[in-house]
Amino acid sequence: MPLSTEDNLRLNVMLASQVDAVRIDEGRMIVYGLTANNEAEIKLNPNCKDEQYIRQVRELLSGHVLGSPGGYPVYLKRWTRMGQMKDESLSDLLKLGEPEAIMAVVCAPGLTNELARLAWWAAPEAEHARRMLENRLIVQGSMGKELADFLIEFLPFEEDPYAIVRSVRLVLQADLVDEQTRKALWDRGKKKNVFRIGFLEASAGNLPESLPAREDAEQYAAQLQALAGAGNKLAARLQRTLSAEGQSFLDTAEAILRKPSNQEVVCALMNAVGNYFSDQQLPEQGQQDIEVLLAEAEFACTEDEAAAVIAALPALRAEIVAVQTLARLTDEICTPVFARTDAMGTVMRKKLEPVTTPVFRQFAILRGTAS
Repeated sequence: MPLSTEDNLRLNVMLASQVDAVRIDEGRMIVYGLTANNEAEIKLNPNCKDEQYIRQVRELLSGHVLGSPGGYPVYLKRWTRMGQMKDESLSDLLKLGEPEAIMAVVCAPGLTNELARLAWWAAPEAEHARRMLENRLIVQGSMGKELADFLIEFLPFEEDPYAIVRSVRLVLQADLVDEQTRKALWDRGKKKNVFRIGFLEASAGNLPESLPAREDAEQYAAQLQALAGAGNKLAARLQRTLSAEGQSFLDTAEAILRKPSNQEVVCALMNAVGNYFSDQQLPEQGQQDIEVLLAEAEFACTEDEAAAVIAALPALRAEIVAVQTLARLTDEICTPVFARTDAMGTVMRKKLEPVTTPVFRQFAILRGTAS
């Protein structure tokens, strides 16, 4: 059954008025259109089931905007969320009233501040805010602070640990939040430590609570600096680890790993630690056997950079192995345990001991507290 005559006419008039974006409220059966001058509102008069009628509305919008009456191809979900949409079509996608089309826009590399403003009007959702704040242009533009403010206000209602980590990491970019807000986010980590993983990812060099450098850091500083200046990246990482920054990072990471609340927190922390010590985004597929990982770290000490540091500073060999070990951590290291249990809290921590005990050992070596 076609759209009612009244709705067909009003929708076509709205589209002819050079609408910039369309939003559909399916619960109230209202179509909103945003133009340069005002916001139009069309109360739909369905002549069939609401779901079917909304589909026909979207088909009309798609036919007018894209010349494709079949509607937006939502089966391209993975493709569009990976930022593969052509920049020249982004403005048209915001006129379809289709959630997946809006997601394609906010994920697009060619997203501008104006398109971000329109997309946010069309669908002000937390995931859209996170996607847009992954775009440096948006972070530095007029929408950055508005999106960050929204995510901060939404955090108390966010239940997904990964989403919390991403939100905290993203709002800590540039100058999106003031020092008071930053401190408040850190303090939330006292009760919900997943918040602090976001700090480890975004602000490892400037944590709100800082420890001093390791007591013997100055003893090795000159030689490590010389090696780092000659291009030895491992020496630079080791020097950073012994500094106040590295010791603060280790202290925070250890505190989180002592009392993780669930599996997602553990996995997020492992990735944050691995990324910090490797200075790069780790591959999705990591090592699942902790013993193999430890052996790989030992073998890595025979490679050029590690061998050069050991030759200059043999007393730091254990620290070099520890850095090599932590640099190889990913959430995959937890897979053998989590594949067999869905435990949380104390029971989960007990089952994780074969993994966490060696990790704590590396932390202790790097903090100079290993016996």
